Amino acid sequence: MSMIFKRAKILATLGPATNSYEAIEKMIQAGVNGFRLNFSHGTYEERDQQIVWIRTASENVGKPVAILQDIQGPKIRLGEIENNSYDVQKGDELTLTYGVKHDGNVIPVQYDLSEKVKVDERLYIFDGKIRTTVIATGDASVVVRVENGGTLMSRKGINLPDTDFGGDILTEKDYRDLEYGAKTDIDYVALSFIQSASDVEAARGFLAEKGSTAHIIAKVETKAAIEPEELTHIVEASDGVMVARGDLAVEVGAEIVPIVQRKIIALCQKHSKISIVATQMMASMVDSPEPTRAEVSDISNATIIGADCLMLSDETANGSYPLEAIATMKRAILYTQEHAPVRPLDVPERTQSQAAAICAAAKALASQLDATAIIAETKSGSTAAQLAAHRPSRPIISVTSEPRVAQQLALLYANKSFCRPEGERAGLELAKELAEQGFIETPATVVLVSGRQPGLMGATDTIRVRTL
Repeated sequence: MSMIFKRAKILATLGPATNSYEAIEKMIQAGVNGFRLNFSHGTYEERDQQIVWIRTASENVGKPVAILQDIQGPKIRLGEIENNSYDVQKGDELTLTYGVKHDGNVIPVQYDLSEKVKVDERLYIFDGKIRTTVIATGDASVVVRVENGGTLMSRKGINLPDTDFGGDILTEKDYRDLEYGAKTDIDYVALSFIQSASDVEAARGFLAEKGSTAHIIAKVETKAAIEPEELTHIVEASDGVMVARGDLAVEVGAEIVPIVQRKIIALCQKHSKISIVATQMMASMVDSPEPTRAEVSDISNATIIGADCLMLSDETANGSYPLEAIATMKRAILYTQEHAPVRPLDVPERTQSQAAAICAAAKALASQLDATAIIAETKSGSTAAQLAAHRPSRPIISVTSEPRVAQQLALLYANKSFCRPEGERAGLELAKELAEQGFIETPATVVLVSGRQPGLMGATDTIRVRTL
């Protein structure tokens, strides 16, 4: 079989190190399936240009790729620090004040913490590198005592694991960014620091009002979101979940994150949702051309348990070796899937859905016949998602008439998507086309999943077996 490609997909963050058309095209060729645009930074003009570059490169390479808009959420950051560096020592008292300039121990912040924070709560700065405890609150200010020495830098994040923000997670900036995304070519919106399923529903309602068909990825990175019952509701309400391991580790403790990661991937498999593992997957490759052994093991383990997508952050946004990081991650995924069987953490829940039953049967049939591929004709992408939830060892080739769906499916487990006009034989014709191009080595058996009413959502009712 000549058709070998990654089952786990790669999502890469754009940043200063990769902010050009040439870099984006090379990243797609190296194995990237989607791009993350971090709306904590940058301007709309920069985003307009990046979106054009991505779509042009995608067309030139001949490969649909997803664009994910990662909105900032209530991420609290320091303001501008003089000379971008200020050393603190254990025992220092800092006054974090909204709307001021840096002046010695008076540190500017971009949010009025005094409205939410209470005495004795923990406050961590710079991804937890500097740990402090709140000792007083006042008018637009919070006084903290430093517990360990370090260096403050401009715009570094603040985590408050003990603070209740009352579900107020969509900021004015977020709504502006969501509106911008609804008017542009965005496939996914990632919601930061969600605490409940109602946060997902609020964003979905806003996007629907703006006419957006973007799918919603819930970023799990708060203590409230990992409560077992709430986590299940979040998975059910979203189109996918990102394990945002950086902030989650600061919020709940690093030792908890691996278990939460497994729970999230299992729930996504159960409910046929996309799972994304993010943060520091290859952090050493920001500065080094080679990964650590632990990082390669991290990629391999996520691949074995059936994560849909693995994300690169600083590695491609700011790193010195973005293409090397992508290529290394791709090699690790491919070697793992060829030498270790996937061991999904859960199976799709049983429903009365006809389409779900058809997809389960198609996966079993493909395995029994040792089929080369499963080909799914899908309007909304639901059929492909239900097939992928069974974690087949065969590639899923999805054909849809909707460009947006083809792009969204680019992040789906084991899926390769194509955009073709609707028709009763769209899947079979695509299979023949791929065979003629040498993409499928013949003779080959393929299992086709389709509906007798092409283009009608939810009408999947047919399985066919064909030999090419």
